[in-house]
Amino acid sequence: MKSLLKRYYEGINSVAVIGNYLPRQCGIATFTTDLISALTNEAAEINSWAVVMNDQLKGYNYPDKVRFEINQNILSEYSVAAEFMNLSQADIISVQHEFGIFGGAAGSHLIKLLSELRMPIVTTLHTVLKDPKPDYREVMLRLVELSDKLIVMSRKAVNILQDTYGVPTEKIVFIHHGIPDLPFVDPNFYKEKFAVEGKKVLLTFGLLSPAKGIETVLRALPKVVQKHPDIAYIVLGATHPHVLKAQGEEYRISLQQLVRKLGLSEQVIFQNRFVEQETLYEFLGVADIYITPYLDEAQITSGTLAYAMGTGKAVISTPYWYASEMLDQGRGRLVPFNDPDAMAEQIIDLLDNETERHGLRKKAYTFCRSAIWKEVARQYLQVFSDVRSQRAKKPRPYHLYKHDVIAITKFDIPPIKLDHLKTMSDDTGIFQHAVYTIPNLDHGYCTDDNARALVVAVMRKYLMNNIDWFESLTSRYLSFLHYAFNTETGRFRNFMNYSRQWLEEVGSEDSHGRAVLGLGRSIAVLDNPGKLAMATTLFTQSISCLEQLTSPRAVAFAIAGIHAYLTRFSGDSEVRRIRDILAEKLLQQFNEQATEDWPWLEDMVAYSNGSISQALILSGQSMQREDMTAMGLRSLKWLLEIQTKEGHFAPVGNNGWYPKGGTMARFDQQPIEANTMIDACVEAYNVTRDLTWIKSAVNCFNWFLGDNDLNMPLYDPKTGGCRDGILADGINQNEGAESSLAWLLSLITIQQLNADVTLKQPGIKLIT
Repeated sequence: MKSLLKRYYEGINSVAVIGNYLPRQCGIATFTTDLISALTNEAAEINSWAVVMNDQLKGYNYPDKVRFEINQNILSEYSVAAEFMNLSQADIISVQHEFGIFGGAAGSHLIKLLSELRMPIVTTLHTVLKDPKPDYREVMLRLVELSDKLIVMSRKAVNILQDTYGVPTEKIVFIHHGIPDLPFVDPNFYKEKFAVEGKKVLLTFGLLSPAKGIETVLRALPKVVQKHPDIAYIVLGATHPHVLKAQGEEYRISLQQLVRKLGLSEQVIFQNRFVEQETLYEFLGVADIYITPYLDEAQITSGTLAYAMGTGKAVISTPYWYASEMLDQGRGRLVPFNDPDAMAEQIIDLLDNETERHGLRKKAYTFCRSAIWKEVARQYLQVFSDVRSQRAKKPRPYHLYKHDVIAITKFDIPPIKLDHLKTMSDDTGIFQHAVYTIPNLDHGYCTDDNARALVVAVMRKYLMNNIDWFESLTSRYLSFLHYAFNTETGRFRNFMNYSRQWLEEVGSEDSHGRAVLGLGRSIAVLDNPGKLAMATTLFTQSISCLEQLTSPRAVAFAIAGIHAYLTRFSGDSEVRRIRDILAEKLLQQFNEQATEDWPWLEDMVAYSNGSISQALILSGQSMQREDMTAMGLRSLKWLLEIQTKEGHFAPVGNNGWYPKGGTMARFDQQPIEANTMIDACVEAYNVTRDLTWIKSAVNCFNWFLGDNDLNMPLYDPKTGGCRDGILADGINQNEGAESSLAWLLSLITIQQLNADVTLKQPGIKLIT
């Protein structure tokens, strides 16, 4: 058999598997580790190795099979990994795909890596979404395009790929989720070891999270105990690391409280640990019934279910997609979602009928014999051989992804560094100003900057989400805004001295608009229920005065915040009504003031100008007002024209601004101008898909990096901060909050734009 098998993979010397790897605690890590082990056992002459994603800076203590590590949130490392893999001359790339393990929106950073690889790509899909959000659809379509073959672990996934994504049948391969090759043993064999001898054991295992539905089983147990008091229900598994980071042990504690409330302390055993494989097999061996009570049908595979069936367990499950398929034809029992009574009925029935229970065990075990890792590895090797052969017959034009591209920027996009943000923040909030890189306590704090800082903090899913103090910073900035809001006036205060005394009862209109902007953008992405509730309550309180605002910039900031808020709560008709009024107010000012050669709403081009154009573009699209969108695009194009000198961005200086009929001040140039223009250009690109707007956005971004009047960078790579502006005689070396936050927000925007361009415009790249 070995000699016959070798013909399948002859010519394949090296396979690189992209995924996670043990000891990182997640299902993909276990799968990748098992797959590489199985490939090595079946084809020792092939060098099978791993490229892994790290969700923490220090990584993990990996074995030798891991040859390259990627910080999952740093885009530039994906390109470095692609170069390493190309130089390694791997013959096949095997991708273990799960959206959440890769950085960028919907895990889009992976697309950059794959688009720069030269060898065939075989992608195993651990999640297939039937009704994907737009960014997830885009990622999947690009993944389909870049992959030579797609491996799925259920027939349902095949149907979804065909119906939802239009993937041709010949590109899809079904291979079972791999399982260990274990004997069919009597559960009583291990019971003494786990101190459950004489009991009927129920088992659920896997990383713990609210989606697991453990409470359904717990609520079913009182009825079961009445009939079978000799049961033990083991819940095996540590809390999922990401859940633990976001919510702590809140879910596990709630389960333990439910156990006490139901009087089940003698029957329920929580094993809060991530066990080694051999120990897991023993736990599986001891179980009489295995239960998967998941709450959502949209689960296309489950390693825990596959393992349980492969060890010959009688299974009761809710009817999520994978379970419905695997337990078909009498291989297990299905109960409705979140139905404790039905769960109890099935548990009692199987405990009452040992013959029936044993029959389910045998059917499950027999069915899964084709899924043992030896067989799965052989099928993978066959797929690898097939795609290599196909690629030889029909080479893919590599230049589609690498050559003949439009190189837009003169600089590499720097990684996000947050040292200065941390330095500038204390237990109250972020300081306004700095003397060089040191916080200047004389000027205290302001609402403007804490609103900006809140946005940076909540965008952690695009940053280093493992930094422990991120959650603390988010709370701090949100708390500052809460304290800044004066419930008597319905307005935010702005300036606070270092002694934590407010210097006014009502802040500027602009500071109120910026607070609404910060809250709206935060609400769009917050995943902590308490913080989301706080931000939403504060947002709702703060919009009551928006109709009275007269400052066009305050109006524009508020509009942008409202649009972000509506991405989460689109049905809020009162907020939409206020948005419409504000947008009409801006447009009316344009209609009254703009001329052919001065398409602007004031007789002065002052500060944060891009925000005004962006607000019109956003509103025009949402309100289906072509006149509004057109005015936003027209004014933005004009702003770019008057602020571009000798090919580089030269924003209007605050030492005189630009009066109509006068001369535009060249200095002092402020980082906030580049930031607002970048945001506006990106919005223009989102609306038009015109690549000119990408070039303009990157041109404004390059101002930070040295493509400016002085040919000097404002970004400080040592601190991660940004200097305060360009003066006539040099760079202002102070790194205040507004400047540094403008830089960080611009960097986040450009990194997201780069991910979007990689997905939707494969001939374009932002990084040279």
